[in-house]
Amino acid sequence: MSNIVLSISPNIQKEVMAFYASHYVERKAPGVIFAAKLPDTAITMYKSGKLMFQGGGAEREAARWGSSIPSPPKASAIGAKGDVLPDGFATMSVLGSDETGTGDYFGPITVAAVYVPSTKIELVNELGVKDSKMLTDDYMRKIAPDLRAACVHSVLVLRNEKYNNLQAKGYSQGKMKAMMHNKALNNTLVKMAPEKPQHILIDQFAERGVYYNYLKNEREIVRENVLFSTKAEQLHVSVATASILARAAFLKEMDRLSELAGIELLKGASAKVDALAARIWRGQGENFLRTITKWHFANTEKARKMI
Repeated sequence: MSNIVLSISPNIQKEVMAFYASHYVERKAPGVIFAAKLPDTAITMYKSGKLMFQGGGAEREAARWGSSIPSPPKASAIGAKGDVLPDGFATMSVLGSDETGTGDYFGPITVAAVYVPSTKIELVNELGVKDSKMLTDDYMRKIAPDLRAACVHSVLVLRNEKYNNLQAKGYSQGKMKAMMHNKALNNTLVKMAPEKPQHILIDQFAERGVYYNYLKNEREIVRENVLFSTKAEQLHVSVATASILARAAFLKEMDRLSELAGIELLKGASAKVDALAARIWRGQGENFLRTITKWHFANTEKARKMI
């Protein structure tokens, strides 16, 4: 499917709305001020002045209003460490992966891998993607469905019971994350086939050698064109998108666990989390608490002392 994005003036915006008025459809996505649907083309206008065309008739309709503008290269992230990225990396077709939930006592670890080809960079930016650390949880929940629909992706959720079982067998959190990243990337590559990304970018949590050592017993290991960098969500929109989809999956699982617990679970691993864990322990028992937490965290012993 073709994706074309134009930058238009306020006057042209009015003309576009008048021209497609009879094809108007309601869109509640962030930043959208007008949307229309033709038999072969979806048209979306944003507050930023961007006008996006998607579908078989995208080139025809875009030609009525102007020429598309290439996205400017994104600056390197300050303080990022890892592999040296190729020039113009931010404008390339990249498969990126990221995870969340690793520091939270309650809830899972989630990993997402997302492919953003160069032709869709402008699209995902217009859908609201930026560094997920700058976005609220509610906003990420809101934009995640559009991102999932726009991009080939894979999202994995490692629930607490399985996490605790693996940890008891001697798996470190780093090994679990490596296995999840590898599987999510491989899943996405299979969905993309025969298309291949120019590069794969992993938000670095371990050195390359350590990462691949974690995977030494895996049957399928993604190695081709793989790059590692910290702050990767600032280096390519694919990792930023992966960060958002991983967070949305984490929040969904936290909602499920909160419903089971009968109380809203807290994120993080603070003293307030200790107190909440002790409360749940008293009310629903140790076995239940194990099913919703990362049991080996120090919070467990702190909660035990409170009982």
